[in-house]
Amino acid sequence: MFATIYLPNFYLQAAIRHQPELRAKPVALIEEQERKPLIIQLNQAAENARICKWMTPSQALARCLQVVIKTRVQSQENSIQEILLHHAFTLSPFVENTAPSICTIQFTDNRNLVPKLSRVIEQLAECDITAQAGIAPALDASLLIAHLAHPVLQIENPKEFLAPLPIETLAIS
Repeated sequence: MFATIYLPNFYLQAAIRHQPELRAKPVALIEEQERKPLIIQLNQAAENARICKWMTPSQALARCLQVVIKTRVQSQENSIQEILLHHAFTLSPFVENTAPSICTIQFTDNRNLVPKLSRVIEQLAECDITAQAGIAPALDASLLIAHLAHPVLQIENPKEFLAPLPIETLAIS
């Protein structure tokens, strides 16, 4: 079995992790290194204020004057990824640093995987990191399941689970 732990809005989480007062406010994240900075991630409060990805900061401010515009913080992103990997290695020695915000775990002992992953998700939450995990017999299926999990979801038959989902499900970010 495989599990994927996924940190949604990874870059935004890293940027505001040590600012809990911002969690309830509309927050949008830009990539400062771009020639024309655009919003790359935003929280639910910003979405509720009708702010969208790929808007400019001025467009976001025109929609909501209370929006907080943040920039990516590479050191915090590295820190969160290290914390993620640390917790993943408590589950199995077979861990892959798949991508920023994603790590994949292979299990040789398939017993009690949901409680084990749930414990790790709770430990990450104690570190002010939001995570979700998918468990499946196939590696790629575990990644898709992780994007759909709230917070942990295990499936035994990926074809049966994924077949009724809309094709947009495959367009994970």
